[in-house]
Amino acid sequence: MATDPEVPRVNKRPAAIMSALLTAAALTITGCASNGPSSGSNSNANSAANAGSSASTATNATVDAAAAALLPANIKSSGKLTIGVDPTYAPNEYRDSSGNITGWDVDLFAAVAKRLGLTAQFEQATFDNILPSVKAGRYDVGVSSFTDNAEREKQVDFVTYFSAGYQWAAQAGSNVNAANPCGLTVATGVGTDEALHDIPDMSKKCVSEGKKPIKMLTYQTQDLTTESVVLGKADAMDADSPVTGYAVEKTNGKLQLAGDVYEAAPYGVLMSKDAGTLKEALQKAIQSMIDDGTYKQILTKWGVQAGAITTAQINAASAG
Repeated sequence: MATDPEVPRVNKRPAAIMSALLTAAALTITGCASNGPSSGSNSNANSAANAGSSASTATNATVDAAAAALLPANIKSSGKLTIGVDPTYAPNEYRDSSGNITGWDVDLFAAVAKRLGLTAQFEQATFDNILPSVKAGRYDVGVSSFTDNAEREKQVDFVTYFSAGYQWAAQAGSNVNAANPCGLTVATGVGTDEALHDIPDMSKKCVSEGKKPIKMLTYQTQDLTTESVVLGKADAMDADSPVTGYAVEKTNGKLQLAGDVYEAAPYGVLMSKDAGTLKEALQKAIQSMIDDGTYKQILTKWGVQAGAITTAQINAASAG
């Protein structure tokens, strides 16, 4: 995901009616948490119906003493790692049918916190508010499928933990393909890399070749993005590859993949540039989980192991 501009939607229906319809459609599209990992997902994270917070259990609670020793004093003394998350991006981070925040990002960073001798405390936020809230000190870190790029590294620090690319989906039976995007209406999330870079760049290329531009629709949640394609409001959706694959699976044959994964880039956990040695502590903790297999175990549980990395890096975009 990414940072921010939105193309507004025109809504001609009364707000209350539209809200009810969208809620029902979103439940139909996303289904229940039981279709996450086959072994069952963690349901302890954030059981409140709204933006509450709580600890999440995780695989392998072994503490890495060397990594924990690098924690800033204020975080170490608090005993917790406060994590800003936007739970609308299944299967990475989302709310299950009981209202708990879950997903492989949640499982992974609950385990990272434990590796540092801390408890993970997940706090709900909208995606575009996470980065400024981390900068302001409201959260220790942000974990919400953020792509580590040079633009963001000017504001915050990153430690990488996954690799994801762009991928499209369209209605089943259509001939829509990301390789031929000109003139299409494409839905994506507000503030994502898809909205900020991928679709605009594709559209500019279309215009430069004398073809029709892409019309972009942006939505606050992935449920609404997916729904727009199912209902025919958009020809296709553009999202991170694990999210697109999950959306296709959850719509029970209503959508199909519309092209291959392209332009893979790293996800990163982000933190304030004033966070001292927190980035070194997180890098060491994540790397130790990669090295001992805990990391791969969590990704495999959720079926997203294709995006596994072998080295956790600090500010990988600027490091080259």
